[in-house]
Amino acid sequence: MTNPSATNPFLEHSQEQLILMEQLKRAELFNGRAAMLGIVIGMATEAITGSGIAHQIGLGALADGYVACRTQFLPFCF
Repeated sequence: MTNPSATNPFLEHSQEQLILMEQLKRAELFNGRAAMLGIVIGMATEAITGSGIAHQIGLGALADGYVACRTQFLPFCF
């Protein structure tokens, strides 16, 4: 007697899809946790240093608006 899952291509595809979905779920959980950790670290650094997250990563001029227009970082001015 043969194994029905080995002879049915639909079941093989379904099992493959379940494995891939499980891997995707684990990857998304890791990415979400890393993003939350990054935000918390950024907020803690902001509390300690007084400069915002945009300034910490070098985008302070974009966050300031007026400076962004004077240095032409934005295609429009306020």
